[in-house]
Amino acid sequence: MLALAGHDIIEAADGRDALVKALETPPHFVVTETRLPIMDGYALCEILRQDRLTHAVPILVVTSEGRAERLARVRAAGASAVLVKPVKIDAILDQMKRLIESSGGSGNGQAAAPPIGTPPPRVDVAKDVGGRVRTTLSKTHQRFDTTAPPATPPLLHCPGCDAALTYQYSHIGGVSSRHPEQWDYYLCPRSCGTFEYRQRTRRVRRAAETPVPTLR
Repeated sequence: MLALAGHDIIEAADGRDALVKALETPPHFVVTETRLPIMDGYALCEILRQDRLTHAVPILVVTSEGRAERLARVRAAGASAVLVKPVKIDAILDQMKRLIESSGGSGNGQAAAPPIGTPPPRVDVAKDVGGRVRTTLSKTHQRFDTTAPPATPPLLHCPGCDAALTYQYSHIGGVSSRHPEQWDYYLCPRSCGTFEYRQRTRRVRRAAETPVPTLR
């Protein structure tokens, strides 16, 4: 799917093989799992971040390990973004595009991608009926989606089937820039749907629809 989208692919058989190939020919982008033979994805991220040739290369981790502590560990290891399986190829391609653009498209150590929890400057504007330009609420209140929220998402179970919910991402927003709030979104592995956890009220409810976030 990545090749069909126009990317040149260098495939590695395991974590050590990926490290060797990345250091021999620094790539523009790295996509990896956490569970890899010989060298896991955590170690791979850490070493790539420490080497001068690859320290600024964007790294996207696509993993089945959706627990909050695992997500925190992979972000601490140096991942630029994390997606939890199951995930659609469109979401992967969108993340790749965003991170490559954020790094300047070079992938050669000249410009590092910003931390995933940092909301970038927004340039979107809208015009009201009178033609006057007004700033969107996303810009004014710094609303954004992220997998690195300020408050650690809790471990939750599905209200319907009691299965452990898989953390997906968080939405940071609020009624004003001084009073941001955090909503955490989870997916039930038994197809009960998407659930929303509001940090302020500490309540879980079924999300009205499955959001498709643009992660920051």
